[in-house]
Amino acid sequence: MKLKLKKAAITVAALLFWLLLWFLASKKIDSFFILPSPGLVFPRLLALACTGEFYRVLLLSFLRITSGFLCGMALGFLLGFLTYFFPPVKALFAPLMSIVRVTPVASFILVVIFWIERDNVPAFISLLMVLPIVWQNTVLGLEKKDRGLAEVAKVYNFGFWKTLFRVDLPQVAPFVFSAGKTSLGLAWKAGVAAEVLALPKVSIGMMIYNAKLYLDIVDLYAWTVAIIIFSVILEKLFSALFRLGERRKIC
Repeated sequence: MKLKLKKAAITVAALLFWLLLWFLASKKIDSFFILPSPGLVFPRLLALACTGEFYRVLLLSFLRITSGFLCGMALGFLLGFLTYFFPPVKALFAPLMSIVRVTPVASFILVVIFWIERDNVPAFISLLMVLPIVWQNTVLGLEKKDRGLAEVAKVYNFGFWKTLFRVDLPQVAPFVFSAGKTSLGLAWKAGVAAEVLALPKVSIGMMIYNAKLYLDIVDLYAWTVAIIIFSVILEKLFSALFRLGERRKIC
């Protein structure tokens, strides 16, 4: 308990430090259009949070981006197994994954806008950002699995499917969850960027675009802070689910 309280105190102190630095920087710059102070941004965020539209926008953006994130997790996991057990599949997909990793997100967004409906662009972009990370970690987990356990499974005639679910998956799961935790923030950043360019009707990206268009800088910062807070909450929930899975020996 003392350790948790100490950790929480350090986290709060760090947040206060950065808020103080933000406040001092805003006073130093003394320009409302460049850097509004926290005293303007957080009351505006609170005002937004008191409206139903705020939660509607968050929910729809959450559904779009999270659906892409989950599809990217599932597809990366499946392709990871296929590329491990079937080397020709790895030779086929490895160059594609390298291209996805190094290509700027903005390039993908601008191309994809012409391929699919704009409401689906954020989900597709989130999928693309998550896919290579999960794929790589899945393959890495399979390559590092305990060979001794595989031999024991053979001795006891587990068969392919029993070995897969009782030996392989428990060893690979931590690598997959680690990839998910790493790529969750990336999926959100890329997804919101896709919303800003694709402009789905009700989305965080649309709100940010409108704030920029009408020079409503306080709203721009308020929505940015909302994205950060929401992303942190999702990451904490994802980590909690992973810990729950470990306790129940799912992973």
